[in-house]
Amino acid sequence: MASSHDIEEGLTLLPKFDADGLVTAVITDAGNGDVLMVAHMNAEAIAKTIETGEAWYYSRSRKKLWKKGETSGHVQRVQELRVDCDQDALWLKVVQEGEGACHTGRRSCFYRAVPLGQTGAVKLEFQNAGKVFDPDAVYSSKG
Repeated sequence: MASSHDIEEGLTLLPKFDADGLVTAVITDAGNGDVLMVAHMNAEAIAKTIETGEAWYYSRSRKKLWKKGETSGHVQRVQELRVDCDQDALWLKVVQEGEGACHTGRRSCFYRAVPLGQTGAVKLEFQNAGKVFDPDAVYSSKG
C-alpha cells in the first residue's frame, strides 16, 4: 500500500477507487474551461483513455465500459488528464467533437442553475440550455 506522501507527491498514478472500483471524473472543454460533464472511470476506462487519447468511462446504470461518442459520434479527444492530490478524482480536459456532451442534446450536462439565497422549495433556472442536437435522432440512428 502506498504512503500518503507517495500518493500526494509521487509520480506514480495510483487512483483511489471507491468500493465499486470507480473514481469520479470531471470533464471540461480544453478551449474555454466549461464543465461538460461528470462521469466515472474504472481501471480499464483509465487505461483505455491513456492508450487511445479518447475518453472512456464506466456506466453505473448499464454496468459496462463505454467510449464517449460510440453511439452519438460526439467523441471526446483528451488533451490533458490530471489527478487530484489524493488521487480520488480525475480531471479530463477534452476537445468535444460533435455538437455536445450531454445525452439530452445540450453542449454541457450542467444546463440548470440553482438560485441561491432562497428558502423552501427551490426552482431550477435554465442557463445556456438550448439543445444543439436532437438526441432522438443521434441515438436511435446508431442504436
